[in-house]
Amino acid sequence: MINHKWVACWGNATSITNRREATYAKDLTLRYPVRMCFSGSMLRFRFSNLTGTEPVTLSKLFVGHTPITFSGGPSVCLMPGKEVESDAISYAVSCGDTIVVSFYLADYTQMNSGTLITGPLSKGYFAYGDFTEADALPPDLSRSTNWFYFLNTIDVLTSADNHAVVCYGDSITAQSWPDYLAQLAFGSKVSVIRRAVSGTRILRQYDCITYQAYGLKGATRFPIEMNVAGATDVIIQHGINDIIHPVGTGVNPFRPWSDLPTVAEMEQGVEDIYVKPAKAMGLKVWSGTLLPILGWRTYNEERESMRQAFNQWLRTSTIFDGCVDFDEAVRSTANPKAFADGYDSGDHLHPSERAYEAMAQAAHEAICGLQTHNACIAREET
Repeated sequence: MINHKWVACWGNATSITNRREATYAKDLTLRYPVRMCFSGSMLRFRFSNLTGTEPVTLSKLFVGHTPITFSGGPSVCLMPGKEVESDAISYAVSCGDTIVVSFYLADYTQMNSGTLITGPLSKGYFAYGDFTEADALPPDLSRSTNWFYFLNTIDVLTSADNHAVVCYGDSITAQSWPDYLAQLAFGSKVSVIRRAVSGTRILRQYDCITYQAYGLKGATRFPIEMNVAGATDVIIQHGINDIIHPVGTGVNPFRPWSDLPTVAEMEQGVEDIYVKPAKAMGLKVWSGTLLPILGWRTYNEERESMRQAFNQWLRTSTIFDGCVDFDEAVRSTANPKAFADGYDSGDHLHPSERAYEAMAQAAHEAICGLQTHNACIAREET
């Protein structure tokens, strides 16, 4: 096999981390295991301080026992608001291998740039001290974490027929369904790249520290997050927070009613902020319907009517290449405003793990199934 195409094989968004009393780390090793979905001969890594306000120095970086370098050097300084790509590193991988990315924060480091994700393929670790070259982290000095700091994307030099599908969204996508989709797509020619931040909205963002972790608005996020080597498709499942967040300043000073958009404004936002730029990048764009919210703490019939109208547009608008009907995959047949039995996590907004698996199946059938079908037709024609 001749490897001559860079394709993203793993990726997450970078956003503002949750504001706590302690926002700095020192003498800390971060370690992230990543399962490889492609075989390849070289790797490169992108690290991000997109939402930081101070320079961040990663003192030592390794993949396994191989140094990750930047212009030949062993460390990198990430300036505020910037992302940096490593040198391309000779590192042969086979589909199914697990690589381990470790990096060390020697001095006081602002931990503003990262994202919280979950799923069967998404778990990291941290340890106090420098263990970047250790085979295993010492149990008494380490813990697991679902916060992914600074590490943003991993590319592999691989076969030309491999490509990436981007899953773009909010907390629904920051949780498990992209991992389950990656498991379903494993062994095919498709990688699944997650670009999701909990709490984000299409049209608005919060600038107060209480809600900063809800992330950047769509117009700011999308051009940065769609820097994905080898991407051919994007699934956009976004908008529920635009509908459910506003409650009025009498209830919450940071959530005025003026933040509540009309459905027409949401539709125009999706077209202008997401679809047109994605099409200009040569990507196929798949809409993802919004999930049930009956029982959520800000639920009312007006919000439900907005969700239904927006979903109808997502299903029928010709600006999309297709629709992944997540709503249909998880809703109750008896009461379509609610989750099906066993599909509600308990908060009436986020799905259960069973529901996330159903969402992944719906995405796989719509995206990967169609691509497999087209590939079969192409082989028959040749």
